[in-house]
Amino acid sequence: MTNTVALANSAARGVRRNGRRLARLWRQSLRFRTMVIALALTSVAVLVTCVLMALAVQNQLWDARKDQALRDAWRAANSAQSVLYSANTQGSQTAGLGLMRDVRDTVQGVSASRVLGVFPLDPNQLVPGIAVGGFNRDELVSDQLQQRVAKDASTQWWQPVALRDADGSEHAGILVGQQLTVPGSGSYALYVAYDLADTEQTLALVQGSLWIAGLVLVALIGAIAWFSLRTVVEPITAAAETSARFAGGDLDVRLPVHGQDELATLGRSFNAMADSIEAQIKELGELSLVQQRFVSDVSHELRTPLTTIRLAAEMLNDRREEFDPTTARTAELLQTQVHRFDTLLADLLEISRYDAGSVQLETEATSLAHLAEDLVDEMRPLAQTHDTELRFVAPGGHTPVDLDPRRVRRILRNLIGNAIEHGEGHPIVVTVDSNQNAVAVGVRDQGMGMTAEDAERVFDRFWRADPSRQRTIGGTGLGLSIALGDARLHRGTLAVWSRPGEGTNFVLTLPRGSRPLDGASPVPLEAVEPIAELGVSTAPLAVAEAGAALRQTDEDQGES
Repeated sequence: MTNTVALANSAARGVRRNGRRLARLWRQSLRFRTMVIALALTSVAVLVTCVLMALAVQNQLWDARKDQALRDAWRAANSAQSVLYSANTQGSQTAGLGLMRDVRDTVQGVSASRVLGVFPLDPNQLVPGIAVGGFNRDELVSDQLQQRVAKDASTQWWQPVALRDADGSEHAGILVGQQLTVPGSGSYALYVAYDLADTEQTLALVQGSLWIAGLVLVALIGAIAWFSLRTVVEPITAAAETSARFAGGDLDVRLPVHGQDELATLGRSFNAMADSIEAQIKELGELSLVQQRFVSDVSHELRTPLTTIRLAAEMLNDRREEFDPTTARTAELLQTQVHRFDTLLADLLEISRYDAGSVQLETEATSLAHLAEDLVDEMRPLAQTHDTELRFVAPGGHTPVDLDPRRVRRILRNLIGNAIEHGEGHPIVVTVDSNQNAVAVGVRDQGMGMTAEDAERVFDRFWRADPSRQRTIGGTGLGLSIALGDARLHRGTLAVWSRPGEGTNFVLTLPRGSRPLDGASPVPLEAVEPIAELGVSTAPLAVAEAGAALRQTDEDQGES
């Protein structure tokens, strides 16, 4: 019983698997889908045609054979009646029996059938009936046929019957009945049975030929459809593969063009489009290289005068107390803007390195929780100047992972700085957690927030959600763009969730070692708990006090 159930389950799984394969093939293959539709419609058309032709042949064949039997029986009956008219039995039974034999011989000589019977309509007649060829009146002649033959002497009647061979097999036949008149002796019924076995064989041969022809026709149409589809689909498949290669960056690939038909026109149009796109891409690439080179050259060239200006600004700012208030304020503003200009140049150089693809990681085993906690402590004085509370939560992330500490610090410094600037004095929570595949840090504020459209553009260069707002910390507008580049350089992600009036949450997720990111981030992106409800549980953690247990937890997760 168990083996039977197992076999049934295995068969069911095989059927489902094959069904899924066919469904996938139906969705993905134009050739398969068209072939199935063509064969299905062709099979239906051939089936209907063969059925109609078989029925028509059957009807015509049976009608022709029936008419032939009726004509043959009519001739036999007329010949027998002529014999009866010319005879004179004179009431003698012996003469009557001889007359019946003459009738039998006449009918057999004229008719193609050897199964017949002649029976008196009146059972009290002197001359009995006669049966030839195993004719059995009780089995073959129905009561209705007997009544009609006895009632109407001028009409020929027939009915289909089943004739039995000597071996007991049955086949179709026709029984024809007609009344004969014996002068001076009364009326007799003549029954002639015609075997239609040859007609059945002919019909079976014709129908078999029709079905074989139908199958051959379906196969031929399928082969023709396959070759036709191959002629049409192969260029389309080649075009799809070429388009995929072109989209993947192989700008030199082109479609082969043969002839002057529609497919050739498609190939020429595609090649012309590819040439145009390739030319534009190359032009844009050259412009991008020029732009990158310009930004890099300008940034480098500005370093020397900027250093001189910064030294002069620092000297003036150090002696601003000796100046009048207006000059002192000017020196202070000069120092601030020169520092911002220096930061902007550094960011521009970093962006130019990313554009040129010359950025490399300098990884080392680092605890993301320790790094984030140190940075939170570093940023806490700045938060206090904005009346903002920084909270740190680290349930995971204590196990060292390979990362570039300088770049991750830059990402977190930018995220926390933006949170302080736009948090409107509400608490900010920095959360670090980990799982088997990744470590993550989230920076959540409860400030003004952004719309979905603004959140999509937040990583664009020099973009601000509200251009009218002034930067209070001195950002350059490139910080988030550089942060996203640093995250991608680590094969990680930097995602944002924001909603007007509810704040913003940035989540940086980094993979463990060479493992690709898989599944959800250890830190949820969408905020599910208001910051105000986090309470004391979000106070900064003393890693040295908690360390052993949390570190062991991370190690277990990393091993699993």
